[in-house]
Amino acid sequence: MPFIVAGDPKLEDLSLLLQSLEAAGADAVEIGIPFSDPIADGPLIAAAMHAALERGARVDSVLARVRDCRDAVELPLLAMVSVSIVDRMGGGNFITALSDAGFDGVIVPDADLDAIEPLVVAAESADIAFSTLLAPDTSAERTARIAASAREFLYLLARRGITGERGDAPELEGRIGRIRDITDLPLAAGFGIASADHVATVVQDADGAIVGSALVRAIGEAVSAGEDLSAAVVRFVEPLAAAAHRSDPS
Repeated sequence: MPFIVAGDPKLEDLSLLLQSLEAAGADAVEIGIPFSDPIADGPLIAAAMHAALERGARVDSVLARVRDCRDAVELPLLAMVSVSIVDRMGGGNFITALSDAGFDGVIVPDADLDAIEPLVVAAESADIAFSTLLAPDTSAERTARIAASAREFLYLLARRGITGERGDAPELEGRIGRIRDITDLPLAAGFGIASADHVATVVQDADGAIVGSALVRAIGEAVSAGEDLSAAVVRFVEPLAAAAHRSDPS
C-alpha cells in the first residue's frame, strides 16, 4: 500500500500517480490529505504536505480531484486525515464527502478512541473502511478496543516514533502473533518500511506493507531531476509490489 501526499508534486498529478501505482502492482493507495501540523509524520512527508498547502491544496480541492480521476483506476483508495479536519467538516459529513469522492476507506491517526463511535457508525453507513493506528506498546486491552472500532483492516505502527526511512526491517513476528490472538482483521504495517527487502520481511507476518516516506522522496527526486514522473514511480514501486506478492498464492 503506497502512501502519497495529495498535491505532491502537484494536485494535477494525482491521476498520473494513481495510474502509475496501479501499473506498478500496488494493491491499494493511501492518500494523505495535507494538514498544517502533520501527525507522527517525519520531515519528508511533513515537507511534502506543507509544499502542497503552499500550492493551494485544500480538502475540497483534494476531494474534487479524487472524484475527477476515480474512474481512471480500480485500486482501493484510502484517505489518511487528521481528526482536526474531520471534526471541522462535521464528522459524518466528512465521511460522506469521502465516499462521494470515491474513497474506499479512511485512516484517522489521531482520533480519540473514547470519542470515535460516531465516525465508525458514519463509515459503516457509507460503506467506508475505517482504521486508526496501533502503536508498538499498545496493551492487549487497548488493542482489543482499537480492533473493535476498526473495519476491514488494522494499521500497525511497525516502529516507535515518526515516519521516515530506516536501514533495517522492523521485527514484527512476536507482536503480530499476539495481535492475531485478539482479532481476525487483516494487519497492514507502516512506518520505516522503505525497500523491497523490508516489504518481504514485513509480509512474512503482516498482511500488507505501507511505504510512504521512501516513495515521497523518490517522487521529489524525480521532479528535481526532470525525470518522467510515471516512469520513476513505476521503477520504484514495482520491486516493492513484487516482494509483497512473492508468497501470495493468488
